[in-house]
Amino acid sequence: MRKESEDSKRLDETFRILNDRINYVYQFVMLYNSYIMSEHDYGTGHMVTMIEAHTLTYIEENPGTTVTELAKYWNKTKGALSQTVTRLVNKGLVSRHKTEQNAKTVLLYPTEDGRRLSQAHRLYNTIDISKTLNDLLKDCTMEEIDSFYKVLGSYIKLLKNDFE
Repeated sequence: MRKESEDSKRLDETFRILNDRINYVYQFVMLYNSYIMSEHDYGTGHMVTMIEAHTLTYIEENPGTTVTELAKYWNKTKGALSQTVTRLVNKGLVSRHKTEQNAKTVLLYPTEDGRRLSQAHRLYNTIDISKTLNDLLKDCTMEEIDSFYKVLGSYIKLLKNDFE
């Protein structure tokens, strides 16, 4: 009975320590998710979510890409990316073109407004990421920030492996 009580205490203590650590990840993911789902004007008058802006920039950098390629790149379902692309099309930022070889294959291209927004988004991100880095450097060293990104990269690999 005493051994069970000691084991239970050790388990509770271990859980508390691990849970306190992983709660940082949960809080970050929830806050960041809210941030990327909210709409922003990157300076062109078009209101888009961060997901839409990054999808648009991918399309601009890879003209003629498909929803299938986007889904693979972003590790999302084709249905989810199709919805994002439809919103971009409805906002006049992306156009769809069927190929002559295969009517089922739809290629995606940025419109002129889409190119302008993608460029504005790049400028915004460059400034915002630089500002964020400067803010982080108030509490962290560059080595700690580099380590964070290394750990984040490894964590992404683990998560992708879990989904395969």
